[in-house]
This record gives sequence, structure tokens and C-alpha cells, in this order.
Amino acid sequence: MKLSILDQAPVLSGKTAQEALLESMKLAQFGEKLGYTRYWIAEHHDFPGLASSAPEVVLGYIGANTEKIRIGAGAILLPHYKPYKVAETFNVLATLFPNRIDLGIGRAPGGSAEASIALSGNFLENVRNMPESIKDLLHFLYNNYPSDQMFSKITAHPLPIVPPVPWILGTSEKSAIQAANYGTAYAFGHFMSEKDGMEIVNTYRNAFRKSGGIQKPEAIVTVSVICAETTEQAEELALSWFLSKIKIDTGEKTKGIPTIEEARNYSFTSDEKDRIKEMRKKMIIGNPKEVKEQLVDLQSAYNADEMMIITITNSYESRKKSYQLIAKELW
Repeated sequence: MKLSILDQAPVLSGKTAQEALLESMKLAQFGEKLGYTRYWIAEHHDFPGLASSAPEVVLGYIGANTEKIRIGAGAILLPHYKPYKVAETFNVLATLFPNRIDLGIGRAPGGSAEASIALSGNFLENVRNMPESIKDLLHFLYNNYPSDQMFSKITAHPLPIVPPVPWILGTSEKSAIQAANYGTAYAFGHFMSEKDGMEIVNTYRNAFRKSGGIQKPEAIVTVSVICAETTEQAEELALSWFLSKIKIDTGEKTKGIPTIEEARNYSFTSDEKDRIKEMRKKMIIGNPKEVKEQLVDLQSAYNADEMMIITITNSYESRKKSYQLIAKELW
């Protein structure tokens, strides 16, 4: 099974954003050593508990401190940016780190309405224009604008020998159809979708049209996983993440992922306990054998080419340990 890493650069309780970003680099190095296929970092805005507001900057740091693992954004939120600038930025990365760069494309705001306005003005209008923005971005990446169009006169320099590989990320049929129509690879966010993901990925495969990029459909499924030596330890680690999510969902700007002790001492309401049960359904939590079984089952159900794992715990060491235990069990 091909496994990859999705990172959000979490700022843990008592830690700084600088420490979080340093740990992201260490996680990419560790994943490379363990044999993970790729490392992606997400984009979020105005979240004190996440240091991933500029993935394109972090990727330069990650690339300079790794050798072969593929690195990319999961995702660049395209409605906030002009396609030409995104293409230039990722062409620079692909020039610096040949045949290693992935460009995940997303349409979520990645933060509050106020943050979206500060970033790009009328976000909803930009989302409406998303199909054209994707089309423009792909033309810039492949350097194949039709000669009768205005942008055919410009190039997103520097042109790398191997262009960044575009992926469309999503959690709905709409994103799957976009990926299929544009002939890009597709990454489905199982960990954040309430919809029938298997059917959505199947829709992508069936509708895929080769269009100058990859030769056949390629799908990654991203799942939230916490693995520890024992099931009990894994469940305890997950409690901190559940508390963090509950606070975020209620609008509280947490300054870090709570410690296990803070989570233990927190009095969860009945509604919050129900929320945890719902979150738990989308996660894989357990010892290495349990995690392997569930990952294999999920990959089979999705017919996924690759599984991407996001793990957030209350310590960077337990996060690395989780990835290590999974790799050891599967390989």
C-alpha cells in the first residue's frame, strides 16, 4: 500500500508556531526515511492553532531539507489567488526540486469570512469562477495556451523540466467531476466529508478524460488516523484532538492542541459527546494491527491508488510514533 502524509502544522499547547513549522520539516524527513510517498501541507487562515497559512513558503523549506519524498500543497485554495501567480510559484518549486512537486487545488475558504475578504475580496464570486481558474492554471502549468487567447503571449517562468503535478482536492461529486473533466488526479477528503465517498471517487474514475496531464485516473483518499502501541493509548491521544475540534467548531480560537490532562479534566456535555461519536466514525484509531486492517479495508472500499494520513495528537513525538507504527505494520 502506498501511504502519504497530510500535515496542518498544528501548534500544540505550550508550543510556538516556529516550533510547529520546524516539526513539520522533521515530520517530512521522518516520513521520507520511513518510505512514505509524499508529504503535503494544508492551507488555513486565522487559526492560531495551525501554522499552515502559506504552504508554498513551507514547501521551500521542506524541499531543501529532504531528498526524494514528493512534496506539495493539500491544497492551495485557488479562489484566493490568480492562477498565473500560483503557476509561477509552483514552477519555481518544481525547478528547485525536480520531479517532486504536487500542486493540490482546493476551493474552500480555509478560514473565516473576514479572512476570506482580507485575502481575496468577493470569495463567492471567485468560487463561481473556479472552473475557468482551473483551466487557466493548467494552461500555465503545461505552457499550452491556445494561440488565439490573450494569455498565450505570457509564460509562467521558470519552466521546470517536469511540471508540478496538479491534483484537485474535494469532498463532493462536484470536485470529482471537475478533476475528471480536466484530466487531473483527484484527492478525496474522507476525514472531512459526510457524503458517500466511495461513490464520489467512482464517479471520478468513470468520468475521467485524458487531457494533457496524467494518462489514467489516479485517486488518493485522505483519512484521519491515530495509532499507538495499544488501543487504549490511541483512544487517549484522540481525546485531545476531539476537544480541540469541539472548541474550533464553537468558534473558540484555541492557541494549541490541548494536553491529555486537559482533555481528561474537561467536562464534555451530552451534545459534545454526540459530536465526538460522529467524528469517531470518520477516524481510524487503534493499535497497529487494528489500524492496518481498517486502512486496508478502506483502501479496498474506495479502490484508492494511495492512502494519505493526517495525524494530530497532543505531542509531536506521539504523532511521529503513529506514522512509524503504521509504516512498520504495513511494510
